[in-house]
Amino acid sequence: MLELYQFEVSQYSEKVRLILDYKGLEYRKIEVTPGVGQLEVYQLSGQRQVPVLKDGSTIIADSTNIAKYLDQQYPDRPIIPTEGKQRGLCLMMEEWADESIGTKSRTVLFSGISKDQSFRSALLPPDTPDLVKNLVEAVPPDLLKTLGFGLGATPEAVTSADDSIKQDLEALCLILEDSPYLTGDAPTLADFTVAGLSIVLKFPNGPYLDIPEKLRGKGVPGIADNPLYEPFFQWRDRLYAEFRKPLVPATPMPSGDQRPTSIDIE
Repeated sequence: MLELYQFEVSQYSEKVRLILDYKGLEYRKIEVTPGVGQLEVYQLSGQRQVPVLKDGSTIIADSTNIAKYLDQQYPDRPIIPTEGKQRGLCLMMEEWADESIGTKSRTVLFSGISKDQSFRSALLPPDTPDLVKNLVEAVPPDLLKTLGFGLGATPEAVTSADDSIKQDLEALCLILEDSPYLTGDAPTLADFTVAGLSIVLKFPNGPYLDIPEKLRGKGVPGIADNPLYEPFFQWRDRLYAEFRKPLVPATPMPSGDQRPTSIDIE
């Protein structure tokens, strides 16, 4: 079975999960523990970032490389068009989304977590103890902003990213006015990239991510609740309803067992 090394709330992991579900491929999620788990990912793939896909003895890192591999190795329900113009539009939009929505939304996220305490805990790994989640939610907003400065999320950077994201969402709404998908009449890599990378702006409404139920449909204030961008999020909800598999309720583990906290390396 395919194995996906991931963070649950990683946008790029979600991009790959959407593609796997669309293609109807069975896979096992392996949640990587920040820190020690990333070192083990480096031993496996030569880099520390997720997602990483393992298909037998084949290891593929980077969401774009994974998408291309899946389309070549599992050609049913293709996601990358073969026709010239449509192929070009798909690849160009995927690259744009990776560099625009993917990077700027993380900067905008600092604004969101400083305004909404419950939003912060959703970004922690699913196995994070409640005590730690409560401590994170209790961090004063001013301290979060200070931490954000050290990571490049200055007020100027947040404002610039916020303006850019809003322009991106406006453009996407216009593109989708008279088209069911971004590049034509069928979903492509462009659609799954844009949908997956937007999850930190507003979480999907349904049971697709391992986050508290109260946070479904919630997101960055001023974006997630802005009626101007509702057409985009309605389109994304439809994409999820059509192609994303909902979470399967976890089966209780026998007493004495513990859920792994880091990945296994062969």
